[in-house]
Amino acid sequence: MSLHYPLVLVAAVLLTGAAVAAYVVLQRRRTAALAAAGLAGPSKRAAVRRHLPYALLLAALPLLLVGLARPEATVVVPRVAGTVMLVFDASNSMKADDLEPSRLAAAQRAASTFVEAQPSSVDIGVVVFGDQALTTQEPTDDRATALAAIKRVGGTGGTSLGQAILASLGTITGKPVALPAEGAPPPDLGYWPSATIVLFSDGEETGGADVQAAADLAATAGVRIQTVGVGTAQGTTVAVEGYQLATALDEEQLTAIAKTTGGSYHRAADADDLSEAAGQIDLRLTSKREPLELTAPVAGAALVFLLLGALLMTRWHGRIV
Repeated sequence: MSLHYPLVLVAAVLLTGAAVAAYVVLQRRRTAALAAAGLAGPSKRAAVRRHLPYALLLAALPLLLVGLARPEATVVVPRVAGTVMLVFDASNSMKADDLEPSRLAAAQRAASTFVEAQPSSVDIGVVVFGDQALTTQEPTDDRATALAAIKRVGGTGGTSLGQAILASLGTITGKPVALPAEGAPPPDLGYWPSATIVLFSDGEETGGADVQAAADLAATAGVRIQTVGVGTAQGTTVAVEGYQLATALDEEQLTAIAKTTGGSYHRAADADDLSEAAGQIDLRLTSKREPLELTAPVAGAALVFLLLGALLMTRWHGRIV
């Protein structure tokens, strides 16, 4: 515990000591006067009744003075906090309409709902990926900025889930992240337990950085990946450069990514389910040390002592002295 005005504590000690000393002197003089008059001292019960109200009043004095010193304690406050990277698959397969109006549009809608539900202590960034990955919005606590970045999501080409994870880790750590060469140790990214990657994808991988190696790297850095499956297991076809390509949700791939990092996979059968799944994603519960001023509770305790002392004095002695 700390005090805003520590010198007041010195005054509290001195004044309380002086008040107690004065009371003791007065009581000794009273006892001496009774003895000189040949009168017996009060019984134990009477002594308690006489001294207890005054003791309560004297106990209130240092509490009042300590309250004036504005005591403050540091407490650990749990809260949802940290960084969330919303990562969007914007490859050709995300144009499929097995979710209305399209997989990508459904993912954008779900992500927007997710952003609006997050506390202000969570910074949100946006990454868009196809063959490559691009951070389109650095983590920010400005919800309007994050929502605008989600609205701008679009792209084409193949799907590199591994590159998406590496780009997200780069944004979280503030430095470029790449997989190590074969036989080389993994890069030291530090430990980021308050960071979460939320990956919206149909899970269809077409190449690029090794997905499992990228997920392992995220796990080593303490970054959890939550995956949201966008599409249906039955799948559909999508037109790409005049060709009809079959595409379906790869739940196995997305589940493996999430499991590697301690996250979870959320299946969405349609757009409504997708929004609900995004809202159920668990963020890290962290803690923050915050100052808590104790003036009110200390002053409240002093008031209780004052009232109790006054009530007992009135009841037992008929007056407040």
